[in-house]
Amino acid sequence: MVFANLGAKRSSVLVDPGHGLDNAVISLGGKKVLVVTSDPLSIIPSVGLKDSAWLSVHLLASDLTTSGTDPQFAMLDLNLPPKMDLASVSTYVTALSDECKRLGIAIVGGHTGRYPGSDYTVVGGGMMFSVVDEDSYVTPAMAKAGDSVLITKGAAIGTTAVLARSFPSTIGEKIGGELLKKAQSHLRDCSTVEDAKAAATIGLRRKVTSMHDATEGGVLGGLDELSSACGLPVLVDQSKIHVSREAAAVCKLFALDPLTSLSEGTLVITCRPGAVPELKAALSKRGIEVYSVGEVGLEPKDAGLWISSSGSNPRRFEPKGSQDYWDAYSAAVRKGLK
Repeated sequence: MVFANLGAKRSSVLVDPGHGLDNAVISLGGKKVLVVTSDPLSIIPSVGLKDSAWLSVHLLASDLTTSGTDPQFAMLDLNLPPKMDLASVSTYVTALSDECKRLGIAIVGGHTGRYPGSDYTVVGGGMMFSVVDEDSYVTPAMAKAGDSVLITKGAAIGTTAVLARSFPSTIGEKIGGELLKKAQSHLRDCSTVEDAKAAATIGLRRKVTSMHDATEGGVLGGLDELSSACGLPVLVDQSKIHVSREAAAVCKLFALDPLTSLSEGTLVITCRPGAVPELKAALSKRGIEVYSVGEVGLEPKDAGLWISSSGSNPRRFEPKGSQDYWDAYSAAVRKGLK
C-alpha cells in the first residue's frame, strides 16, 4: 500500500523508500547528496521529559548515522496534548535543543502547537538530514556476499530500558532491585549514534559496507530487513546474539522474545571479513561491546534471514505482522501496572 503510493518520480532520488532502508539519498549535483530520515517524536511520562527528549533526538540521529554520516540539521513537528502545561513544553523543547547542540545539529524549522486529540506517547514527528559527498555514505542495500555480520551491545535494549522505567514497582518486585537498576540504566544505551560513528572511522564501503539499527522488530527483525535491502541471504547463529541477564528477566516477565523485541540501541554492521578485527577495535575504544553473529550469503534466490543455534540446521525466519513489545506495553498500561 505504501510503496505503491510514492508521488512523482524524480531522477535525483538515488535511494528510494524500501524495506530496511531508513534513509533517503537525493543528488544535489556537484558530487553532493542529501541524506535524510524521519521518525516520531515521543514523550513517555514515566520516563520523564528530559529523557524522552533525549530518546526522540537519538531515534532520529541513530537512523541517520547508520549511513555513516553525522547529522547536521533537524526539523521538528510538535503536536502536543492540550493538557501539557507551558513549563513542561519548555522543559521538553529545551532538552531537545540541548541534545541537538551537543551532537552538532542545527534545528532549522518545524511546527509547534497543542491540539485536541493529541496525547502521549507520540507527540509529533521529526526529520534529520545532512549534505555530504556522493561517495561517503552506505545503505543496507550495499551489504556484499561474504561480508561478516556483527551487532553491538546485544538484544532487547529498548524493551528492557523502557519497560523498566515504565513499570519499576512491578519489575523490581519480580526480578529484584539489582537487576531492575541495571535494566533502567540501559535507557542511555538506546542510541546507535556513537556505534555508527566508531564503525565509520575504519572506512565506508571498502571495509564497512552497511549499517542498520534494530528497532521494533528486534535484532532478528533488523537482520531480516538487512537481507531484504541487499537481496542476499543473511545467515546468523542466534546463540551468538548476546542477551543480558536483565534483558532476559524483563522479557520473560512480559512473555516477550528478546530476539524479536524492540532493540533500539543495537547496531547491525556488515563488513569485509578482513576488517573485523579493526572494526572491533574501533568500537572497543569507545567502550561499545560488539559480537560476530553471522555472514551474508551468496545466493540471491535464497534471500531472507536464516537462523541456526550452535551449529543446528538453519531455518528461515518469518517476521510477525504485529509487534509483541507494543502489545505487552499497552496491556501493562491497561492493567495499571506501576
